[in-house]
Amino acid sequence: MPPPIPAGSPLGGFDYRSAFRRNIGWITEHEQQTLRHKTVAVAGMGGVGGAHVLTLTRLGVGGLRIADLDRFEVANFNRQTGAFLSTVGLEKAAVMGQMVRDINPELRLGVFGQGVHEGNLDEFLSGVDLFVDGLDFFALEIRSKMFRRCAELGIPAITAAPIGFGSSYITFLPSGMSFEEYFRFQGLSKERQYVNFAVGLTPQGFHRSYLVDPSRLDLTHQRGPSTAAAVQLCAGIVGTEAVKILLERGKVYAAPFYHQFDAYRGRWKRGCLRYGNAGPLQSLKRHVGYRAFARLSQNAWPEEPPATTSVIGAILDLARWAPSGDNAQPWRFEIVGDDKVVVHLHVEGEAKNVYEYANGQPTLLSCGFLLETIRIAASRFERAMEWTYLGRDDLGSEGVHHKIEVTLPTDPTIREDPLCPYITIRSVNRWAYRRRPLTRQQKTELEAAMGGEFRIEWRETLAARWKLARLCARSTDIRLRLPEAYRVHTRILDWNRRFSPEGVPAAAVGVDPMTLRLMRWLLRDWLRIDFANRFLAGTLMPQIQLDLVPGLFSAGYFVVSRKHEMQLKEEPVTLLRAGECLQRFWLTATRLGLAMQPALAPLCFAHYGRIGAPLSGRSKIAKLAREAAGCFGQDATVLFMGRIGMPRPKTANARSIRRNTAYLITGSTGAGPDPL
Repeated sequence: MPPPIPAGSPLGGFDYRSAFRRNIGWITEHEQQTLRHKTVAVAGMGGVGGAHVLTLTRLGVGGLRIADLDRFEVANFNRQTGAFLSTVGLEKAAVMGQMVRDINPELRLGVFGQGVHEGNLDEFLSGVDLFVDGLDFFALEIRSKMFRRCAELGIPAITAAPIGFGSSYITFLPSGMSFEEYFRFQGLSKERQYVNFAVGLTPQGFHRSYLVDPSRLDLTHQRGPSTAAAVQLCAGIVGTEAVKILLERGKVYAAPFYHQFDAYRGRWKRGCLRYGNAGPLQSLKRHVGYRAFARLSQNAWPEEPPATTSVIGAILDLARWAPSGDNAQPWRFEIVGDDKVVVHLHVEGEAKNVYEYANGQPTLLSCGFLLETIRIAASRFERAMEWTYLGRDDLGSEGVHHKIEVTLPTDPTIREDPLCPYITIRSVNRWAYRRRPLTRQQKTELEAAMGGEFRIEWRETLAARWKLARLCARSTDIRLRLPEAYRVHTRILDWNRRFSPEGVPAAAVGVDPMTLRLMRWLLRDWLRIDFANRFLAGTLMPQIQLDLVPGLFSAGYFVVSRKHEMQLKEEPVTLLRAGECLQRFWLTATRLGLAMQPALAPLCFAHYGRIGAPLSGRSKIAKLAREAAGCFGQDATVLFMGRIGMPRPKTANARSIRRNTAYLITGSTGAGPDPL
């Protein structure tokens, strides 16, 4: 065993009896002295382990063995007792050793800074009266060995897991059911062992009803959410159970009994699994769990490391979350200095992408979104931001290449923009919203975000919402009948991932599962689409689900237009400026808890109808253009429109994400294709 940490300086007036006498009453003075001479081993000094040792120390337990091989990092701040800015990079075991010594300088303390492994199990458990499991959820191999050895040495052991906003715990006594008999790990893959551990700890599953984002649970890659509230509950429960075991006072309900308490739902359950996970109901839960957790891992939110440690790289890592049509991300970044980036923007030709109407107006707006996102992201790093449009190169049928120079000078007076935290949260919500109208305050803040440069109109009455919902439905009917649009849809829809870095997940388009399956079958062949549209009213259900129902179930629509004094000759600068204003509008909506869905397809086909573009379905397009003129007028001043409102509670289980920063930086390792 490693030598105990020396007490160091004189006790400075410390007195055991005085330090812990407020425990007296719930325990006797004699029992307090009994705890003083007991030793508890705690493996793992992270979330629950760190809280356990502080609780046990404050209860007056006089001996501790603590073990952990990790160091603290910023990602530990949400739950781990010893995680502070001052301890980042320090060994967890050493930090927690110092903290408990600051409570009780007399503590008999053994620190295992290399963690617990098969070679030092007996040393770690020598002379121990109780073992408390503080290991990471996924450390099942060493956990199993630890509990097996505790049983062989006659040491009681407790495992407690922080689950949601609650705790689940099981006590194992040497004379009772063993850890393996209860959980049944033998012969299973790691992933299935994880499921067995989870199902055995939480047979009631109280937490499942409020797991709002299942994508953050990924057993395959050993990631899961946690809360400090649950960690502290675990510490209180384990401290109480430790008192009962160490003082031989009160009935201990050991395995096969389990205990679950959920503070969020106010639920408590002590149950008995006579056969552990081998019982018929638990076996059914396990097999359901194997399939469910496999799906969760497949659809989990992808984690990726920062692309660079430079300030410009960090700014671009945030800025890449700017929205773009169909998640195309049509930009590449050329870093040309410590404070300068050239944005290369590629706009596809209309022949290649029917949605790039009016010389690429949607993509130029998207680039404005990007520029404003760069500005907001730069504020986090005390950087100002200025941009200059450098010009364009016409690439013929391939489209147009634009260049924008962005300068990011250091300015210590700049503070982080309040919208910065919402950059990665902002997303498109295509589902029905609540019909609650926007408040006057909400509209005032949204209008202020636009900065007064562009005109914004609100279409909120039932009649106005129906009129625009019907216009959107007509555009859906058109785009689902156009072979020109079919080529784009098959390219951008991602059927395999719920979090798509380079397209739109099919699960996020806003239709029910049955319609989605039918869509997938139809989109495999244009002839199927054409037949369904001609003879089976194939566009009817998409119109209802994508446009009519969402349009009616919202606070309303907003329409953004140029002011009359703006001249078309100012483009593309006008469009870039409009995009900047719209991004602040969208981020402000996100900050206010509102959902938003752009609706550019009606503007796209109205444009084609006005100019008489030679597309399929010209009569339908011309009819839509006339209807759009009735909504917006005959001119082309409308730049953007969308739907807005308070979202309904819904699990965030699909959305577009982004390519990594390294891909988007030209000349970097793994960079994407040159936009030219």
